[in-house]
Amino acid sequence: MKGIRKLADHLDLSIGTVSRALNGKPDVNKETRERVLKAAEAYGYVANQAGRSLRKGSTGIIGFVMETSHDVTGQGGTFFMTVFDGVQAVLARHKLDLVVLLCSSEEDPDDYLRRNVARGFADGIILSATRRQDHRFEILHRADIPFITLGRSLIDVGQPSFDLDFEGIAQASVERLVAHGHTNIAISRPPGEINLGYVFEASCREALARHGLALDQQNVFRTRPNERGGYQLAQELVARKERPTAIVLVNEATVVGFYHGLEEAGLRPGKDIAVIGQYSPQAQFLVPKLSCFRQSLRDLGISLAETLLSTMPAFAELYPDVTHRQLWPMEFIEGESDSFRL
Repeated sequence: MKGIRKLADHLDLSIGTVSRALNGKPDVNKETRERVLKAAEAYGYVANQAGRSLRKGSTGIIGFVMETSHDVTGQGGTFFMTVFDGVQAVLARHKLDLVVLLCSSEEDPDDYLRRNVARGFADGIILSATRRQDHRFEILHRADIPFITLGRSLIDVGQPSFDLDFEGIAQASVERLVAHGHTNIAISRPPGEINLGYVFEASCREALARHGLALDQQNVFRTRPNERGGYQLAQELVARKERPTAIVLVNEATVVGFYHGLEEAGLRPGKDIAVIGQYSPQAQFLVPKLSCFRQSLRDLGISLAETLLSTMPAFAELYPDVTHRQLWPMEFIEGESDSFRL
């Protein structure tokens, strides 16, 4: 049974009485409330959520905007699923729902966001896959929709933002490799305009420059963020007459493919080339053990949700002391893939 009018007609009660009984209002006597609740359960009454949202002026939904492509979704990545788990843990406290809004790689991200903003679909937005120049920040700011970004951009409207500490990854990786005698170091970064690639590359250049070294442009690989991308990277690197002696992979999904590509060529991480990567559930089974950076993605999701709610009037008092901008810390796990010294 859908709709309060049908339930009211069935019980021969007014719509107002049924509504107050369902919502636990004290002006409805106990017998009537029990009768209404029993009938609602027996006949599978479903509230009209659209009407309820209109009356409340809210949807009870938080949208997580991410972009899809075969490079990412076709490879079964687990990064976002763990982040979602943390976000939902917070939203469940307040009876809020998380809805993932998937923007196809074939659609303009700005147009996709404008369409969803016009629908009034969500009370707040978590925005990921931030670009170097990301005009979605301005779209949400003008629409006065609370939002937080997982990532940064050169465009900034003062919104809260979290990002992985790519500067820290670059600094720690370069220091470790240079200490092991490496001077011909390569990096792998995502293709396209995703901002993390620019941040990571610039940070690696700065870290090398402090040692009087430069990052050869030929050693900057724009790699698709999946296993196939890592495999193709290994093939390209192996084909070089003078290949780098060390490489830092900034995407966790490329590591498995990169290992496989090296193995096919008869090369071994930690012996023929030093490899530093990102942790993933799959990477923990690699041999030799991967030297990598690891972060608590569930805790990241929790912080994203709590910080977003702190900007929303209905929940701000519950989260008065959250940090609105943070580079999410990474833990280095020493393995064997970068252990040899020149």
